[in-house]
Amino acid sequence: MSTMMTRQKTYVLTAIAALLYVALGIIFADDFFTGTFWNSDAIFGSTYLSWLLLAVIIIAGVWKAQQLPAEGVEIRTTVDTATGQVDDPAAWKLILGNTYFAILWLPVRFFVGQEWVAAGEHKLRGDGWMDGGAALKGFWTRATEVGDDGSSAITYGWFQDFLKYMLDHEWYTWFAKLIAVGETLVGLGLIFGALVGIAAFFGTVLNFNFLLAGTTSTNPVLFGLTVFIVLGWKVAGFIGLDRWLLPVLGTPWKPGAAIEAHLPHHVASQQRGA
Repeated sequence: MSTMMTRQKTYVLTAIAALLYVALGIIFADDFFTGTFWNSDAIFGSTYLSWLLLAVIIIAGVWKAQQLPAEGVEIRTTVDTATGQVDDPAAWKLILGNTYFAILWLPVRFFVGQEWVAAGEHKLRGDGWMDGGAALKGFWTRATEVGDDGSSAITYGWFQDFLKYMLDHEWYTWFAKLIAVGETLVGLGLIFGALVGIAAFFGTVLNFNFLLAGTTSTNPVLFGLTVFIVLGWKVAGFIGLDRWLLPVLGTPWKPGAAIEAHLPHHVASQQRGA
């Protein structure tokens, strides 16, 4: 299947992306656009960032449209079924693997990234996380408590035992710092489009563990959105640093320019052929 990507279609995609970002902020966040415009104590939680990233979506979309020739560009989604490869719906392939649709990933990236980087900043600024891990100790303690009726916030006994083990061995003293830094890096990676697939994967790991510990909060929403980013990793960061990082670093099955330069010639040739 082939279709044409035109400037007009790119403008439409940009409008959809902007509206999606606004919708995510209104539905799944409090005061996303109406809170404190600038808060020096919570820089990444201030609403200036929401408005700034909305502007980035619009500017990026307009820029992408202007880069297209007036007659548009033909894009193809053909799969040779003779090879045994099962085909996917054209729309699904375009969204997950075509750089002309990368604009649609910006609102999801930005929304999830803001949530993570704001949470990470809060922890980095808090003594309860960066100075001894008292906040994490309290969280683990509450999560592992068993009520008089035998009930617990944690469903799985093995995970409760795991948290108790970490509590008994005072892992919270260093684990709290790891969580604070990790949340911040996940958020920044998603916002700037740097190794988006890896950042999104570790975001789902954090969400998954918070949910296992019995904390709902925003985790179900973030987990669901981040799974989609993982699926679209090839193009999700194209309007971002991945546009340059991925060709340089490559993938586990196809090394990029930086790694290929250090491989023996016959190995590099085999990798290119694969």
